[in-house]
Amino acid sequence: MSRRATSEGEDRRAVTIRDVAAHAGVSVATVSRILSGSYPSAPATRSKVMKAVRELDYVANANARGLAGARSRSVAIIVTSVVSPHYAHVAQGVQTQAALEGKLCIVGTTGGDPERELATVQLMRQEQAECVILVGNVVNNDAYRERMADYARALAAAGSQLVLCGRPTLGPDVPALVVEYDNTGGAYAITSHLLSAGHRRILFLGRREGYTTPDSRVAGYRRALADFHVAHDPGLEIDGTMERSEGYRMIRERLAAGPADFTAVFAGNDLLAAGARQALREHGLRVPDDISMVGFDDLPTAADIDLTTVHVPHEELGRTAVRMALERGSGEAGTGHVMLGTHIVVRDSVRTLKPAPPRE
Repeated sequence: MSRRATSEGEDRRAVTIRDVAAHAGVSVATVSRILSGSYPSAPATRSKVMKAVRELDYVANANARGLAGARSRSVAIIVTSVVSPHYAHVAQGVQTQAALEGKLCIVGTTGGDPERELATVQLMRQEQAECVILVGNVVNNDAYRERMADYARALAAAGSQLVLCGRPTLGPDVPALVVEYDNTGGAYAITSHLLSAGHRRILFLGRREGYTTPDSRVAGYRRALADFHVAHDPGLEIDGTMERSEGYRMIRERLAAGPADFTAVFAGNDLLAAGARQALREHGLRVPDDISMVGFDDLPTAADIDLTTVHVPHEELGRTAVRMALERGSGEAGTGHVMLGTHIVVRDSVRTLKPAPPRE
């Protein structure tokens, strides 16, 4: 039986790491290593331990249960990686705003592992963070939404606040704040830019069905094609992740299969664009003389390669997340949703083919 089921008025004993180990059927040492991120455990073992953590509402430091009555001096940000420029710029925004608010910024990384994310949230509760900001692309399914709702309610009960940054809202009944940017609108605008320049065969790099960020960008791409009365060709959408090496791989494989059957490339982010540009160059194709190219994010890489791209307000995302959380006041978790805008930054990577016909 969950320890949440204790009767009202009965003294509740703090859950210990031994309780978690017993509940999961593993050793105390195994639980400790998994929660610290230092144990290369089998997925089944990690799953059992994290399930026990959730069911027992375990917090490593029992003093964190007093957070609701304490005044915190820190905010936490949890990202997939600090190496990625996207996450680094958002984290910088969090750090900048936290410093202005007189708060310490704590950074945790997950490597994209949902179980590690849960463990990191638990550790941030231990550190008594006033808010926990989760950043980045996710699979938006029922399991994810259930997990996020658990995070939000557990943090709210402890007097903290969950903020989802660049992630979808969970609905009005979940005590979580959301700060997003207009992925779909940005993708629509940059695809329209190519279509207005006369391009009709536009290769999209980085489709990844089920993941929120690429799904939104694909949606904007397809909507622009429809509005310009250009038939959607699924063969022009290439699956892949968002690393530079993937952009190189996708273009190299495409060209190895035959001559370019596209006049423009919409890379799902600027890193993909950089890798794709290298592969085009190795095949003797120049940007924009032979193939036009656009990206997404407006990272420093884009300026280095003179890439037309979509500007994402990375640092403002981080700063807004901190401001929203701290404005909620003394430990009272709330809900709210902010959508930040995106816009095109035009450089020299798109060649006009011919005037586009007017849209009806």
